[in-house]
Amino acid sequence: MKHRLVINDAIIILPGRISEKGYVVCEDGIITQIGQGYFPVTESDEIINAGGLYVSPGFIDMHTHGAGGYDFMDGTVEAYLGAAKMHAKHGTTSLLPTTLTSTNEELLKTFSIYKEAKAKNTEGASFLGLHLEGPYFAYGQKGAQDPKYLRNPEPEEYNAILEASDDIMRWSLAPELKGAIEFGKVLRSKNILPSIAHTDAICEEVEEAFDAGFTHVTHLYSCMSTITRRNAYRYAGALEATYLIDDMTVEIIADGVHLPKSLLRYVYKFKGPDKIALCTDSMRGAGMPDGESILGSLQGGQKVIIEDGVAKLPDRTAFAGSVATADRLIRTMIGLADVPLEEAIRMITLTPARILKIDKTKGSIEIGKEADLVLFDKDININTTIINGKVVYKKLTKIRRKK
Repeated sequence: MKHRLVINDAIIILPGRISEKGYVVCEDGIITQIGQGYFPVTESDEIINAGGLYVSPGFIDMHTHGAGGYDFMDGTVEAYLGAAKMHAKHGTTSLLPTTLTSTNEELLKTFSIYKEAKAKNTEGASFLGLHLEGPYFAYGQKGAQDPKYLRNPEPEEYNAILEASDDIMRWSLAPELKGAIEFGKVLRSKNILPSIAHTDAICEEVEEAFDAGFTHVTHLYSCMSTITRRNAYRYAGALEATYLIDDMTVEIIADGVHLPKSLLRYVYKFKGPDKIALCTDSMRGAGMPDGESILGSLQGGQKVIIEDGVAKLPDRTAFAGSVATADRLIRTMIGLADVPLEEAIRMITLTPARILKIDKTKGSIEIGKEADLVLFDKDININTTIINGKVVYKKLTKIRRKK
């Protein structure tokens, strides 16, 4: 017998418009009907009377290191499931667990843990695939990445890593490093997204990388080159290249700390909602109180301090990942950057889905797509999170179940 979930009396955020007092019907995890008014329910339906709450596509976080006191580098299934559950509480229905620079032994262990956790993940944001961040970064733009692991990409090493996992979805690296362009072409041949990150590249190097398949920029403005002078001559950097290349997509940590109001508005004005993905880049402190924490694994990670709504290195010389959750990103874009609700939602749903090439099944409320949905109020306080037609989180819900 089919499981049918009916959401009535909702404000539905659809592609290109918002529908008042509508309904969404999901059958066995797929959206099957969308309309105005009330959908007639039966005794066997699972019913959500939204009571005028918004219903949007589930949030997609394409860059997160953890949450809820857990980091994906902890090397345990518990960490994966715990972080996924915390993110689901804040409206995220899909995410890419992200690694940090580490030993190859830690990385290979992460691959096996990921597979086990994905099979057991029934109560948290679903895992789309892995995002490897590093170790091929510019030393001068290392940020909070451990410098002892930084190096250039070598075919013998990265081919062995690629052979060890078929779950890698994106890989962030500095394109100016020796061998990086060739590596990017290898990634593209395997349908893995090469992303520009932690880079000292000049504009021309970024343009070469874009032509080789580096079509996305990791956490724009964080650990990224801008205009420099070399032997008295000025060179545009990776930041300038990002704006010059119209088709380059970007992700931003829209917590209001990594990027202030002025930069949030600047990125939005010149790249637009179809080229911007909101990401948390969250570490284990997301959803946790202020105080000391650890960036990376419990065994080999770095101590950090959570304060002022962000994680910092102990000497406070750099940020060490955010403690944001997806709902906070949306509130920030609306309240601080004056972005319309519909476009803020698009930047954490359909735009990341398109960047990751999963928009045929996720990212918008359309018939035939997976029933990943979020209910929230006008202040983006999450009420209910639904993944594949199953309620995984609810707060003061008006759900009525009938046997």
